[in-house]
Amino acid sequence: MNILMVMVPIAILLAAGAVYAFTWAIRSGQYEDTETPAIRMLWDDEETNIKKKTS
Repeated sequence: MNILMVMVPIAILLAAGAVYAFTWAIRSGQYEDTETPAIRMLWDDEETNIKKKTS
């Protein structure tokens, strides 16, 4: 029973920390655009003119 006196407050603190981190992420715009990062690699980049060195 004594272990519950320690574990319950620790669990409550961890849960409060997770809720705080999630709230911070929402307010700072971390979840604004969830589609673009997933398709960014599919966009065509402009070709660069890189000269190959020949020896």
